[in-house]
Amino acid sequence: MGLFERYLSVWVALCIVAGVALGLLLPGVFAGVAALEYASVNLVVAVLIWIMIYPMMIGVDFASLKDVGRKPKGLCITLVVNWLVKPFSMAALGVLFFEYVFAGFVDPQTAKEYIAGMILLGVAPCTAMVFVWSQLVRGDANYTLVQVSVNDIIMVFAFAPIAALLLGVTEIIVPWETLVLSVVLYVVIPLVAGYVTRRMLDDTADHARVTRFTQRLKPFSILGLLATVVLLFGFQAQTIVEQPLIIALIAVPLLIQTYGIFFVAYGWAYLWRVPFGTAAPAALIGTSNFFELAVAVAISVFGLNSGAALATVVGVLVEVPVMLSLVAIANRTRDRFPQTEHEGTENQREALAASYEERL
Repeated sequence: MGLFERYLSVWVALCIVAGVALGLLLPGVFAGVAALEYASVNLVVAVLIWIMIYPMMIGVDFASLKDVGRKPKGLCITLVVNWLVKPFSMAALGVLFFEYVFAGFVDPQTAKEYIAGMILLGVAPCTAMVFVWSQLVRGDANYTLVQVSVNDIIMVFAFAPIAALLLGVTEIIVPWETLVLSVVLYVVIPLVAGYVTRRMLDDTADHARVTRFTQRLKPFSILGLLATVVLLFGFQAQTIVEQPLIIALIAVPLLIQTYGIFFVAYGWAYLWRVPFGTAAPAALIGTSNFFELAVAVAISVFGLNSGAALATVVGVLVEVPVMLSLVAIANRTRDRFPQTEHEGTENQREALAASYEERL
């Protein structure tokens, strides 16, 4: 785990402080950046998001899709949690907290924007950082790649419809053109660019060339993320100063969602006797978010200084320390899972045999 990944929360926290300070000191500069947009997409932020996402997409190996049926249980858990549970539970928690529990702390319009930001986080499953989480639990690296690749393909087609459905359910006007444009800009084009780049670098199956190239790009990806955070909090500076508790209010449902989704996926894997090397990454993939995409779409759809954009950035701040705690939980419970597919099958047979003998 590199310096950036290990201390991501620290860097993000420092950028939040810097963004708020600069937003208060130089409001005209941030207003000028906000004006640089086309079709509701801010050009400066689009460049920064591209810098973040492109190296991650190079790491997606579509050749791994041939192994999709090798361990179907882990993939089933990941896909069901990511696309049939997580978006809807996030929307429900957003409505519960910001329309009822915290209704007295925020005005209705701002509350809807916070809910929208949470929804965008919930509909964007993790693409890049999940490789870090999988490595920390010593998960099956190849199968993690399969899970991420399948998720990316589904995201191309499912992100916009599910986001639009949930935003509509929560009575937020959905600008379909901007939402679809965001998916094309921040998922489809980077995915295609990453695929072409990987083919050019990996024409002889020398994965070391891909690794070296992405490592060279990594510092730029870090700078893109941190610069985006500074921009977002610069535009939110006045709101944050006037309402300092808003970060904590947004964090509460995000924390509940993250821990809740993990235990749903991890518990399912335990009951299904999925080997640990597949079970832990499957639960962690379903728990973490593709926050770069969520931030980009929130900015494109609702604006740089919107509550939705702020909610997605708070998601960045919350996710890393929480995910590290979930990694620790997974590692402590490793011995409660089968270590191989064969062991899991044998355990299931023994349990069935014992149950049959008891009935006799």
